[in-house]
Amino acid sequence: MATIHVAGGVGVADTAMGSYDAALAEANLHNYNLVAVSSVVPAEATVIRVETVPDLGPAGNSLTVVEARRTVGPSDEVDFREGGRAGAETAANTRAPRRRPDVVAGLGWATGPGPGLFYEVTGEAVADVRERIHAGLDAGTELREWAFTDRDVCVETATADPDRYTTTVVIAAYGESEPIV
Repeated sequence: MATIHVAGGVGVADTAMGSYDAALAEANLHNYNLVAVSSVVPAEATVIRVETVPDLGPAGNSLTVVEARRTVGPSDEVDFREGGRAGAETAANTRAPRRRPDVVAGLGWATGPGPGLFYEVTGEAVADVRERIHAGLDAGTELREWAFTDRDVCVETATADPDRYTTTVVIAAYGESEPIV
């Protein structure tokens, strides 16, 4: 295994699984059986960010991945309440206007001459996701006595569709796919 490809995608569909499949298709990872692993980068691997993952083998093969994934559906609206005002509980305007949350998935990595780390985060705000990725990488690198000389982050974001499911993914695909049977 020489290369780990990192790519993201966004999908919108009538079902949660359909939106996930569409997000995988945008990254060119929809024809594999994804096998999730924890977030260690092998020492001999090179991590590269790509728009879409190249062909990694036949459809139906298993592919080892680290994945950040967030799906928001039609009923997953965020309710912002004003609160804290005397009498607000009986007022007609006790609710602030509803809004659709952003759908954000991010993956960060720290590498060097030896092993490295991935850290995956999801949320509603790009800045928050990026901040949490950096904090997670900081914590993970402090636990290890490895040399970390490079860092990068890939974030996918979309505004949730009010009537359908929206999914964002960022996936690190390890090497080539392998036959399952």
